[in-house]
Amino acid sequence: MQVIHAEQTLTPAGWQSDVEVQVGATGRIEYAGAVKQPATHCVSLLLPAPTNLHSHAFQRAMAGLTEARGPDQSDSFWSWRRLMYKFLDQLTPEHVEAIAAQVFMEMLEAGYAAVAEFHYLHHATGGMPYDSISEMSDRIIAASLQAGIGLSLLPVYYQFGGCDRRDLIAGQDRFGNDPERFLTLHAAAAAQIAKGPSDYSIGIAPHSLRAVDPAGLHAVLSAAQTGPIHMHLAEQVAEVEEVLAHLGARPTEWLLDNHDVDDRWCLIHCTQMTDAETRALARTGAVAGLCPITEASLGDGIFQGTLFLGAGGSVGFGSDSNIHIALFDELKALEYSQRLRDRSRAALATSEKSTGRVLFEAANRGGAQAAGRDTGRIARGAWADLIAIETDTAFLCNRHGDALLDSLIFTGGGAACIRDVWSAGRHVVENGRHFQRDTIETRFKEVMCQLETDI
Repeated sequence: MQVIHAEQTLTPAGWQSDVEVQVGATGRIEYAGAVKQPATHCVSLLLPAPTNLHSHAFQRAMAGLTEARGPDQSDSFWSWRRLMYKFLDQLTPEHVEAIAAQVFMEMLEAGYAAVAEFHYLHHATGGMPYDSISEMSDRIIAASLQAGIGLSLLPVYYQFGGCDRRDLIAGQDRFGNDPERFLTLHAAAAAQIAKGPSDYSIGIAPHSLRAVDPAGLHAVLSAAQTGPIHMHLAEQVAEVEEVLAHLGARPTEWLLDNHDVDDRWCLIHCTQMTDAETRALARTGAVAGLCPITEASLGDGIFQGTLFLGAGGSVGFGSDSNIHIALFDELKALEYSQRLRDRSRAALATSEKSTGRVLFEAANRGGAQAAGRDTGRIARGAWADLIAIETDTAFLCNRHGDALLDSLIFTGGGAACIRDVWSAGRHVVENGRHFQRDTIETRFKEVMCQLETDI
């Protein structure tokens, strides 16, 4: 039994002082309430730790390599994607495992307790499956075990190069499967997940309406009766135009008209939606998976956060391309995007809750729902996904409640205040440092020195 005493705690009932949280051997919270017994850990501020709901782990290794303008003077998401395909062609399973372990370690030190890994790098160069069809999924699982992060694995179904069903190009062929082979891969990955910790789970991720056709989408969804369903949706103007030309409707419109979208779904980005589509998606109960740092990096556009949340929608946050893994910065970036667009302040705050409180609670609720993970709250029965924050700092001292949370997110020093992180009770970060940082980082550096950077 781990017993945590916290001077301040954000609970489902709001802010409370002098709270005891007991974490059992199962990794779940067994008690949260008044102090009753001696502590094994004393902390200044205890918060629920969100789930990172959207990650492509391997892309962390190419961070910083796509910031120069190439020969195409209209550099865009699509030119970035071509560079990504060139980079990934050199990645082996050993590389991917080392990169993912580094990424998951960084996520934990940033305050995420779990990740929904949108995993689409399945095969060897040229599209040839490995002897074990789930080889790459197995490497993601191994990396998560080494880091101690909670995992919702989302094997990606990806079949075509566009809505016209064109063949996959070089790079994309490492992602590709027809529905039958994808379901075989998914079953093999599910068998490996079942051998892992009890907080590990598996879902399904049709990549996008560009990469799957209606028949294939129906086939894999019919086979996936449980677990989360994730999909990129309405990210780029060109994507919207392509889907409209081939399917006769905009992406969000087509999906809602043709599938029963509900709270199992997480739609990623959604930066190119009309007002009507935004309200309609909010009504479904699905989570909008937002990745503001990546969306800014790729020029995706600005999600209509004020309209979506005002219509009762749920959002969560992910680090996507992992160019910069920073939980508090993701939250701040969403809020600032709304302010810049509307020339406003405190855009997402309500009359009852501050901006930071709205963002942080949304991150916990949305991340938990999107990952199918029983977490996001400090309450009996939930997984013990927890962040301990040191408040005796220049900008957090003498602050309480919502003002403390706002200061953590908006003053720029929040990440440095993270002292401890628990993932399903696993105490993986102590005194701001991951328990396997040296080993993981050394291996990652070895891989980085092996990879070609001139892409």
